[in-house]
Amino acid sequence: MPGNGQAVLRVQDLKTVFATRAGDIHAVNSVSFSLQPGELLGVVGESGSGKSVTMMSLIGLLPMPPAQVRAGEGHFGGNDLLKLGRKDLQALRGRDIGFVFQDPMTSLNPVFTVGFQIMEPLRKHMGMDKARARQRAAELLQLVGIPDAERRLKDFPHQFSGGMRQRVMIAIALACDPKVLIADEPTTALDVTIQAQILELVKELRQKLGMAIIWITHDLGVIAGIADRVMVMYGGQVVEYGPVREIFANPAHPYTRALMTTVPSVRGARAEKLNVIEGQPPMLSQHPTACPFRARCPQAFGRCSRENPARYTVAQGHDTACFWDHETGGERHV
Repeated sequence: MPGNGQAVLRVQDLKTVFATRAGDIHAVNSVSFSLQPGELLGVVGESGSGKSVTMMSLIGLLPMPPAQVRAGEGHFGGNDLLKLGRKDLQALRGRDIGFVFQDPMTSLNPVFTVGFQIMEPLRKHMGMDKARARQRAAELLQLVGIPDAERRLKDFPHQFSGGMRQRVMIAIALACDPKVLIADEPTTALDVTIQAQILELVKELRQKLGMAIIWITHDLGVIAGIADRVMVMYGGQVVEYGPVREIFANPAHPYTRALMTTVPSVRGARAEKLNVIEGQPPMLSQHPTACPFRARCPQAFGRCSRENPARYTVAQGHDTACFWDHETGGERHV
């Protein structure tokens, strides 16, 4: 369960653009959030909503250029991540912040053994000798549920199944006991059985190690089962943010409501047509001066085209970036 102390990570007004020949692409626009010790924060939204770019901006994983972090603060362990130099960020990544990528087959190096890749951060960040690093690597493989761990250290990534490769990625991310683990859609490419195993593994590791986790996904069902809080992103912005139970019970933003209607139901014997969100996500070639969801929103009205809504509090710990008040059925006056 999340702690009640000071946030382990606090992000304020993060703005990231990609400079292209055709102009700037405003991928992340004034994103703010916090992460408490031991908390699991779920980040949801359609592809292109800015979820991965937000997290990669914080720890310097974007190619610069074309990416540019134009503004913002990312406070972690007494430092502002966005002001750290390249060497300082490299020292922090893997040691204090672990990152699990979406596709383990392209993230793991095919020419090095799994053991070498787990041992690398242990030797670099923890100063372990080869023998101790190998022992710790075997312990990590065992921790993430890979049998015969000592022998499998000698295997290459292609000798593992998709689910096992994802477990290896988690082992690498956990190698130095990070304070924060960022998981970028780690179960998207896996079948539902392996996905369930990975989710159960993350729950167990979180309980054992007490780390804070950011889980990026488009699957609301996953978030409902594992998250403490939810951050809904659209058009590079946070449109809703709050406790998972509160948001699922009382979604305040039309986009969140629309996402929930697209989740297929297994109830009833008769198959029903899936709901879709009509229209296309917004072009991000201009800095947003209006609500990014207005073209697809059934409640949109004049103000939505003239002004980009700020995040307003709708309940304790729950805020949304929307002018429409669903409680009153009218415009929210702030």
